[in-house]
Amino acid sequence: MKASVIVPSRGGAERLPRLLDALSRQTYESWEAVIVLDGDIDGSASVVERYSHLPVQVLVFPENRGRVAALNAGFAAADGDVLIRADDDFEPSPTHIAAHVEPHRRGVCGVIGLPLNIAQNNAYMRAYGTVADERGRQDAYGTAPEDRWRLWGGNTSVRREIFEEVGGFDPRYVGYGWEDLDLGYRLRRHGIPLLLVPGAEVRHHMAAVTTTARARRAFRSGQGRRRFEHIHGRGSSSSPHSSPATVWNTAVSGLGRMLTYDRTEHLASTIDRMLPLLPRPAARKAIALIVESAARAGFVSGEETSHHV
Repeated sequence: MKASVIVPSRGGAERLPRLLDALSRQTYESWEAVIVLDGDIDGSASVVERYSHLPVQVLVFPENRGRVAALNAGFAAADGDVLIRADDDFEPSPTHIAAHVEPHRRGVCGVIGLPLNIAQNNAYMRAYGTVADERGRQDAYGTAPEDRWRLWGGNTSVRREIFEEVGGFDPRYVGYGWEDLDLGYRLRRHGIPLLLVPGAEVRHHMAAVTTTARARRAFRSGQGRRRFEHIHGRGSSSSPHSSPATVWNTAVSGLGRMLTYDRTEHLASTIDRMLPLLPRPAARKAIALIVESAARAGFVSGEETSHHV
């Protein structure tokens, strides 16, 4: 079975060499990579050209068209039997492709690998990022099979015929987030078992390592969630284990109603400046409040307006 690794990228000239170097060390022999540059703003095409000795093809959009357009173009150009989604800030282990392919040999499925997040040791990571990452991984491995679509993201794979049957990535997602979850949701509804494979974990060199970056993404993700519910029905995005009404959830909801994207940025940047002065428990609560409230605010606003963050 041939594997195709599809990588959407924008401004990835510094990140792509690490990914391509890692792909060059794969133990699985039958593979290709399809790099889709969503507007080449930093000479990324010339970086990829240095790897012409590898089975890599590059597609270059003349302008920013968004991640969904890049993904769909990459999946359409790929000729592998197994289509592996990847981000340009990944550093796959030598057995990464093999770990994705093997479950597809055994039967029809979708494969999910969790990210192993790598980040600088800054105030945000010490107060919130590291703890949130560890808790998220523990929760992910405890996810019930019927809810694993919520884990469908940047490190996933599916057989070509299943991707074509389900219909690819929905172009109605124009901002950050939920285009992957939407595909995972449709795979589950299509009756495709989604497998969480520890061997497919991948080192992920994080970009969102400040409160400001994380809150921006949370806001855009909230907008994507609103789009998801518009497509699939009210309540379709809600977790079956939603938190009960508490003082904390009331605070998140209240702040979320007051935030706009600009206010989110301003408040998050203020928290970033304060982090070195705050006790770690207080810093963690402050970050959690703005991030969760930003996601709520994005959902309430319901407007996706940008292709990238």
